Amino acid sequence: MELLWEIAGWAGAAAILSAYLAVSMGWMKAGKGFQMANLFGAVAFIINGTLHGAWPSVFTNVAWFLISAVALVRMRATDGPAAAAAEAPQVQYPGVPDTTGQMAVVEVLTGAIPVVAPRPTMAPAPVACSAPAMAEGQRLAV
Repeated sequence: MELLWEIAGWAGAAAILSAYLAVSMGWMKAGKGFQMANLFGAVAFIINGTLHGAWPSVFTNVAWFLISAVALVRMRATDGPAAAAAEAPQVQYPGVPDTTGQMAVVEVLTGAIPVVAPRPTMAPAPVACSAPAMAEGQRLAV
């Protein structure tokens, strides 16, 4: 069992050092992945330090754990639905029905000034009928 805790301590060291290296070299942003690696590494160091009686290391890693945990909670709070909507605006492609209820921007082909028009909420349903050819002037009863 002691070997398992030693492996956990070394895995924690690898997690923290690799996350620090990746952020320092610009391979990774200091975001959720970085904080998760720090959280995992701190927990592993806390377990290892407790078993070895290395109390200054345990204290430091409890603080390290708390800092990472608070950072992750704050990231989760700012990544809510409202934040996601503010960061990633909806893109409306031509020919794709609009489900957002927003306004559509229509460009006038002859001028450089865009015209804003409300997008219809429902498109009229196509009417399909199979009627025999009608003479001119006849009406189809629908």
